[in-house]
Amino acid sequence: MAETSQLRMPVSGMTCASCVRRVEKALAAVSGVSEAFVNLATRSATLSFDPSKTDTSEMVRAIEDAGYGVERERIEA
Repeated sequence: MAETSQLRMPVSGMTCASCVRRVEKALAAVSGVSEAFVNLATRSATLSFDPSKTDTSEMVRAIEDAGYGVERERIEA
């Protein structure tokens, strides 16, 4: 069975439920991400992922490519 890691990262630039869906969709498209929950109130994404298939930089890039920001210094493993 594959190892699963948890990660929480702050997401900036979200203003509505559509933003949440866009970020969740972008993260779900990253190979190795099994779950992505985005919370508008806390402006954060909580992820479950397989570290042998992806890393933090790929998830950050997916969020940024969707048009949002990530406060890298506040990423919590």
